[in-house]
Amino acid sequence: MIVDPAAPILLFDSGVGGLTVLAELRKVLPQAPVIYAADTAGLPYGEKTEAQIAARVAGLLGRMSERFRPRLATIACNTASTIALGMVREVLNIPIVGTVPAIKPAAAMTRSGTIGLLGTHATIRQGYVDRLEAEFAADKRLLRFGAPGLVAAAEAKLRGQAVDPGAISEAVSGLRSQPGGAEIDTVVLACTHFPLLTEELAAAFGPQVRFIDGAAGIARRIASLTQGQDFSRDTADHAVFTAAPDPALAPALSRYGIENAALF
Repeated sequence: MIVDPAAPILLFDSGVGGLTVLAELRKVLPQAPVIYAADTAGLPYGEKTEAQIAARVAGLLGRMSERFRPRLATIACNTASTIALGMVREVLNIPIVGTVPAIKPAAAMTRSGTIGLLGTHATIRQGYVDRLEAEFAADKRLLRFGAPGLVAAAEAKLRGQAVDPGAISEAVSGLRSQPGGAEIDTVVLACTHFPLLTEELAAAFGPQVRFIDGAAGIARRIASLTQGQDFSRDTADHAVFTAAPDPALAPALSRYGIENAALF
């Protein structure tokens, strides 16, 4: 199938966490045109029901696919992927790349055998995570904690605001206080927002803990699915938001190569 060189890659997230995926994508496909889509009117996803998330994500991606004609769409959101990926793949006839918690590489990394997983409440309760644990970490101890405060903290950090230390300490103590929590040496950041806070989390967990997320793996998957395709990127990437774009985000978006943002 011949793909229009100007056809973009659509990166979709509930907020700005997917920018961590965009940063990795730029390393492997610097010439690919990208549209970054943030469902800011729907934040926070982690506090919604599965039915609400599935309907919202499938509906939005359907409309965005019609408008932007992407060659591929990425759901750069763990919560949306674990809940809505199957439905979206049924609705759209383009490749869809999802985001899943990096349990497999974490299981290979850990030396103590105890892994922490930080995500939203909606993500950590999914059967998809249970299946990943059973397949890749059955001989490990996986401790999960829902840390929705980290989403708000990451959004604030990108806006140049102070990071709430309470959100960081709550996430750390939420894992450490569980039986075996003191032995955690690897933490899976199962929300694309959370890598934005790696510096703060590392300071709180201590130097013996390593962090892993799925962004690099997603970028490699996109590169694999678009191998051999031509890209024509004549203008800067742009973003669309389902709520009025926040001017405070402009400097951060610019750092990720996005020079304009509009209301979808």
